[in-house]
Amino acid sequence: MDQHYRAAWEALTAPGAPFAWSVTDVRGVPTRTYDAAPPNLALLWAGSVAHGDADYLVYQDERMSYAEAHAQVDAIASHLAAIGVGHGDRVALAMRNYPEWVLGYWATLKLGAAVVGLNAWWTGPEMEFGLVDSSPRALLCDAERLERVAPYLEALRSDGPMHVVGVRLGPDAGLPVDAVRWEDAVAGAEGLPVAPMADIGPEDDLCIFYTSGTTGRPKGAVLTHRGAASNLLNLAFWQTMAGAAQDMAIAAGDPPPGSDKKPGESYPGSVLAVPLFHVTGCNCCLHPVTAVGGRLILMHRWNPETALELIERERPSTFTGVPTMVRELINSPDFDRRDTSSLAHLGGGGAAVQPDLVHKIEERLEGRPSTGYGLTEVNGVISINANQFFVAKPASAGSPCPVMEARIVGEDGTDQPTGGHGELWVRGGNVFRGYLNRPEANAESLTDGWFHTGDIGYLDEDGFLFLVDRAKDMVLRSGENIYSAEVEAAIYEHPAIAEAAVFAVPDERHGEVVGVAVVLLPDADLTADGLRDHTRALIAGFKVPEHVWFLDDPLPRNANGKFVKRTLRDELVGTPTD
Repeated sequence: MDQHYRAAWEALTAPGAPFAWSVTDVRGVPTRTYDAAPPNLALLWAGSVAHGDADYLVYQDERMSYAEAHAQVDAIASHLAAIGVGHGDRVALAMRNYPEWVLGYWATLKLGAAVVGLNAWWTGPEMEFGLVDSSPRALLCDAERLERVAPYLEALRSDGPMHVVGVRLGPDAGLPVDAVRWEDAVAGAEGLPVAPMADIGPEDDLCIFYTSGTTGRPKGAVLTHRGAASNLLNLAFWQTMAGAAQDMAIAAGDPPPGSDKKPGESYPGSVLAVPLFHVTGCNCCLHPVTAVGGRLILMHRWNPETALELIERERPSTFTGVPTMVRELINSPDFDRRDTSSLAHLGGGGAAVQPDLVHKIEERLEGRPSTGYGLTEVNGVISINANQFFVAKPASAGSPCPVMEARIVGEDGTDQPTGGHGELWVRGGNVFRGYLNRPEANAESLTDGWFHTGDIGYLDEDGFLFLVDRAKDMVLRSGENIYSAEVEAAIYEHPAIAEAAVFAVPDERHGEVVGVAVVLLPDADLTADGLRDHTRALIAGFKVPEHVWFLDDPLPRNANGKFVKRTLRDELVGTPTD
C-alpha cells in the first residue's frame, strides 16, 4: 500500500492523536483500547440533545427531531424505572425498524440496563427461547411480535416479572394482563420523576444480540459499552484515515483514482435498509449517525425503488445495507431517474462485496465504495476497506482496525506467515464478553482474549485481510447467518426423514440460500413443499430450504462418519431440485 496510507495511519494513532491507543487490562487480558473512547454509550445519547430541532428519525411520513426523541426517551425511561427496571437488568426489543426501537434502545441504556435485540423474523418458539434465555424485565414489541409470543407469555411470566409495552397496536388489538401501550406509557410518565442517568462502566453490558448457533439454538452474544465505543471509533478512524491519506496524495501531486469525485450537498445520516437487531444496523449505523447528529431514515421493508426515492428526497450521506441491496439499487430501472449525488459512501456489511460491485459503484456513483468485515461478537467491524484502497484491492476485506490484533492460526495451532492460510483470530477492545449462558461455547471460541472467528483467510504484505472460506458450517443469506445444524434440527423433527445435510447454494440475489439433501425412511412419502411447510412452522422463513434434493442412496460420509457436504454441494448444485 502507498506511503500516504502508512503516514496517515501513523499520524492518527500516535500518542496524543485522536485515535491513540493503549494496552489496558480487560477481564484479565492485555487489550488494546482507544484513549479517547467514551466510557459508555449513554453519554453519546446524552450529548445528542445539543442537536435540538434537527431531524433525527424519519419513517415513512413521520419525522422526529432530536428534541422530540429525547422527550420520548426520558418518558419511556421513567416508565421502565417505575416498574423496577434498573442498572444490570435487561429489556427486550422485538419489532420492525420502527422509531420506537431506537427510542426504547436509548431509554434502556440510560437506565444502565442492557438491550436484548430479538430477531424480528423469529417464530413464536424462537422468541420464547430468546426470552427464557435472556430473562428480561420488560418486553417492548409490536403487534406482529406480540401475536407470536402471546401463547407463551403466561409461562414466561411464571419464571419472573416481565412487563410488556405494546408498540403500534391497532385500536382493536388486545393487550396481555398488566401490559401497556407505548403512547399510554409516554403520557403516563408526565406524573413520574425523571429517571436519572445511571453510573455505567465500560465493562457493563450494553446489549445482547443473538447469532445462530452451531448446536441448533441461537447464542446470545453479550456486548459491552467498551466494545461498542471501540467499534464506533474504528468506524471513525477508517473514514478519517482514508480522507487524510487522499489529501496527502493530492498535496504530493499524486491524486488517487476517484479523488476528483464531488458528492452533492447532503445531510449527515443514512438510509437504513438492514435490521436494528444486528450490529450492522445498530452499532455500525445507529451509533455513528447519532454521534454526528445525523438523520436516520428507516425503511418498513426493503425495496430498491423506495430506497432510491428516499435517497433523492432526504439527501443522506450514506446508505447502509448488505451488498445485494447495493447491487439491486444500481440495477434498478429507477437508478438513472433518481438523484443519488448526495451519497458519499455506498457499500455494505454482513457479506462480502464482490469485486465487480466495487468497480460498478466507483463507475456509476459520485460516492465511494466501502465495506466492513466483522461479526456480532466484535460489536461490528474487524477490518474496513474503502475509497481508493478498496478499488486497489477489491477482493480484500481491508486492514484490521488499530485496536484489533489479528492472527492467522493454522490447523496445527501455529501462527501463519504473510500469505499463509488459516483461521482468523482477533483480540481488542471491541471483542465481546462472551455468550450468555454458554460456558462451553465460550471455552471453544475465546482463548486468552483471542476470539476465533471461524473464518479462513490470510494477510498480505500490507496487512490487508483476504477471506477465502468459512470454517463454520453456515449459510450467509443477505447478511443473515443461518447455521446448518439449526435447520437440520428442524428438518429431523419430521418423521419421514432418515438423513439430511444442509449447505449453502449460491444465489444471485441473496449471495447464498439454504439447500438440503434428504434421504427418506423406507416407504415414507414427503414432497419438497411439505418439507418447507414443516420447517416454516419451527424456524424463521429465511432459514427454510429453497433447494431440496431427495436422494435414494445414503449421503456420503468421511472417515469420522460426518456427511461430506462439500462433495454433496459440488455434485448437486446445478442439477434439478424438487
